Amino acid sequence: MSESRLREQVCLFARSMFERGLTHGSSGNISVSLDDGGLLMTPTDASLGFLDPARLSRFDAQGRFVDGDKPTKEASLHRALYESRSGSRAVVHLHSTHSVALSMLPDIDPVSVLPPLTPYYVMRVGDTALVPYHRPGDPAVADAIRGLAGRYASVLLANHGPVVAGTSLTAAVNAIEELEETARLFLLLRGLHPRTLSPTQVDELGQVFGNGHHHG
Repeated sequence: MSESRLREQVCLFARSMFERGLTHGSSGNISVSLDDGGLLMTPTDASLGFLDPARLSRFDAQGRFVDGDKPTKEASLHRALYESRSGSRAVVHLHSTHSVALSMLPDIDPVSVLPPLTPYYVMRVGDTALVPYHRPGDPAVADAIRGLAGRYASVLLANHGPVVAGTSLTAAVNAIEELEETARLFLLLRGLHPRTLSPTQVDELGQVFGNGHHHG
């Protein structure tokens, strides 16, 4: 896909997520990798609802900022996922309400924050790890993601929000939306002892669809 088309796609997906309340104000950021090894990234202090394709931040293959508006302070977070998760072509980070709420609960499992509630969570997201709280833009967040050694395409930053890598921008957006919806279901069902998918059902999904749900 051409760079100009990728720029348009970033802005279209960003506006769609903003208009549906998946992120708000100037929160959230998106990046996509380019054929030359560089990255396009949404700028700092920019609303995802009102992006200009021509003003997206551009990095070269060496990670140097070369063009566009000043990049998001979360750039190192994005690069950590590309470096540690092979095959990643896009990264989406939101401050979506239910995922942030989930990240604040005291008793969630940091190696698998959500049970396998639905087949689409298993297929599109796989397991989601919890990364301990660090201030936004802190390089320690990127270090924590590298420490996961590429085992997760989806992480939840404590008290902050989800970050998901995908093999395409469409895949990353679909996965982070599935994560948000599953977090919403989890909160709705909290304390009601919902029936989850069994390990056998999770394994069958892996065999048929190649999901990434590591811990069942």
